[in-house]
Amino acid sequence: MKNILVTGAAGFIGAFLAKRLLECGDNVVGADNVNDYYDVRIKRARLKMLSKYDNFTFKEINIADKTAVDEIFEEYRPEIVVNLAAQAGVRYSIENPQVYIESNIIGFFNILEACRRYPVEHLVYASSSSVYGANKKVPFSTEDKVDNPVSLYAATKKSNELMAHCYSKLYNIPSTGLRFFTVYGPMGRPDMAYFGFTDKLRRGETIKIFNYGNCKRDFTYVDDIVEGVMRVMAKPPEKKNGEDGLPLPPYAVYNIGNSNPENLLEFVDILRQELIRAGVLPSDYDFEAHKELVPMQPGDVPVTYADTSALERDFGYKPSTTLREGLRSFAEWYAEFYK
Repeated sequence: MKNILVTGAAGFIGAFLAKRLLECGDNVVGADNVNDYYDVRIKRARLKMLSKYDNFTFKEINIADKTAVDEIFEEYRPEIVVNLAAQAGVRYSIENPQVYIESNIIGFFNILEACRRYPVEHLVYASSSSVYGANKKVPFSTEDKVDNPVSLYAATKKSNELMAHCYSKLYNIPSTGLRFFTVYGPMGRPDMAYFGFTDKLRRGETIKIFNYGNCKRDFTYVDDIVEGVMRVMAKPPEKKNGEDGLPLPPYAVYNIGNSNPENLLEFVDILRQELIRAGVLPSDYDFEAHKELVPMQPGDVPVTYADTSALERDFGYKPSTTLREGLRSFAEWYAEFYK
């Protein structure tokens, strides 16, 4: 049983990770500022799901508030920290850059500083597949160069990896960054394509499919992400010294993805079938009349594809939920939540 701090606990991955940890008997402190970047009702529903556990404590704070972060570390002394609090979304970062610097840079710096002052066994944090930018070589490997971000969001995530490396080197803090690939599932984020498409189709509006449908995404089901995070948390990078006698940074970065990129048009077709099956859309829905193929958007990339060989090697784990299984869970949840 550990004391674990999960930031972004009202978020999509954060809530499902916290739930899994609570079921395992760990003491979880969840921190989140519950902002209105998307429908707060979903965030409140996730928190309600967690509130029934006696071993859960919730703190409504912004990680950009250094005093608030320090107070949590002082009071609860977490042994493991999982930082999932971040301003998400590639497109939003083009319109609202300020919030990304506040949350993803200043907020993460406050977490690193707290881990330095109140030593932890392991800091695990969310990076993103977006750090690969428009890299041509696929699948994306953690060995690849990632110096050409195409959005400020991606740049902040790459910055997190660099900052964590620095703190691992200087202060011997074991840290692991996880590059998540297109996470989806029930209770997900309304700004993600599958959720936004569902909202629009239900309202009878037209959905825009970017790059004329020639996009591929490595869709990864939320339970698979949580399983990967759980395994990584339990195995921090080893503390050891180099040839010069000085500590080597106990630092690692892994991809967590399905390693199976799906064409956007096929993805949309499976989503359509599952929405009809769950009763969200009528069986005679004229899908062709509600879709429009449009050019690529700024900051977007044509393909994401995870090389997860390092995750398999070090943790014996590879995500395996099929797109149909995952979208079925989402459609059933959506039908219930919005009925």
